[in-house]
Amino acid sequence: MEQRDSMRILPTKQQLEWTDAEIGVIIHFDVQVFEPGYSDWRRQWGYTPSPSVFNPTALDTDQWIRTAKAAGAKYAVLVAKHCSGFSLWPTRAHSYSVSSSPWRDGQGDIVRDFIDSCTKYDVRPGLYYSTSANAYYQVDNPGLVVSGRSDEQEAYNAAVIQQVTELWSNYGKLFEIWFDGGTLPPEQGGPDVISVLAKLQPEAVCFQGPRGTPSLIRWVGNEEGYASYPCWSTTDEMKAATDHGACPIYGSGNPEGAVWAPAEADMPNRRDQWFWYEGEEHLLHPVDKLVECYYDSVGRNANLLLGMVIDNRGLVPEADVKQFTEFGEEIARRFCGIRGEITGEGHELILDLLSPSTVNQVVIMEDLSKGERIREYRIDGLAGGEWKTLCEGISVGHKRIECIDSVLVSQIRLTITRSFGMPHIRTLAAFDAFDGTDER
Repeated sequence: MEQRDSMRILPTKQQLEWTDAEIGVIIHFDVQVFEPGYSDWRRQWGYTPSPSVFNPTALDTDQWIRTAKAAGAKYAVLVAKHCSGFSLWPTRAHSYSVSSSPWRDGQGDIVRDFIDSCTKYDVRPGLYYSTSANAYYQVDNPGLVVSGRSDEQEAYNAAVIQQVTELWSNYGKLFEIWFDGGTLPPEQGGPDVISVLAKLQPEAVCFQGPRGTPSLIRWVGNEEGYASYPCWSTTDEMKAATDHGACPIYGSGNPEGAVWAPAEADMPNRRDQWFWYEGEEHLLHPVDKLVECYYDSVGRNANLLLGMVIDNRGLVPEADVKQFTEFGEEIARRFCGIRGEITGEGHELILDLLSPSTVNQVVIMEDLSKGERIREYRIDGLAGGEWKTLCEGISVGHKRIECIDSVLVSQIRLTITRSFGMPHIRTLAAFDAFDGTDER
């Protein structure tokens, strides 16, 4: 059933490119790697480790990005400044940065190295900068100084503007900007990052960006790498009184929502640990777990953002390199056994296989440049001359991966039983992903 012919909400070009990327990494590296007793998450305001502890003598951002690429990542986000306040570039805002460390005699710039490596390996760069917490300035969520003093708040706001101006103007075009919890607007006492963003990086997609940002993406609602099903590309807008100027509501979204803000599902590659600590290789997620998360994020219309730790040498640890590489190889293996693929529009598409073939995965992708139109669908297979229902579903969006029991079929039929306007199918594809087995 077709509800309407026109779409109210469409994605930007940048949102479409971001959605096509599907897999990214987010890289955490900070002073606690060198002083493991410190944790900026414990809100130890009033103390920060000395920059003299920061000395990754073997740092190699090329190795980071090669590892990301091996995992299938098309973009990478560097945490340029986490909640400690220590900055991975030689900021002019204060001295608590790499410029005061022994690393490269204070002349290094990790953000620059990271950007150069992304360019070298054709991985799109992004930067994380939290405006909401900073131990060096004794600032806690949602971005207010703990003392409550107006002069300290003004000094912090000025530092934020200085730092985001540096990050957004000195390193070229950014693919994604991470706010992590949004950013407190000026009317609530925060810095005016919105105008700086609009001026310097108007085309970047923004994770939990300020209201009105052209290319928003939203948090999926957990740090476990999965999206609830259904997961829609559009969502509702948060109420100004509760969101601190942040972003649209996270979670499953709303097919009738007023904001296009697709979901990003982030997760650490080590269980419950975003930063490296010695002797924690046992916390590495098994590759099978990462594969499961791929199906439950990318396969449910969300991007998967994998955490990547950097050790005290300045490298991705060998065990983590192995994990990322094996994950990338396994995803590639599962989608190399294609049995047929078509594109088209309308409420019914039939995929003819070249010969009767075993199928255990069906992939549907919408042409999102026309909007998210599918509301309900059914997939049938022609087996032994009879149509057999294989699965049914709700949202599709960028990609829906349906894992089904292995079945020998000669045709696959997609029927759109409810839609918002005419459905436009970018891909209907069938795969034998598991070499004749039903196990995943």
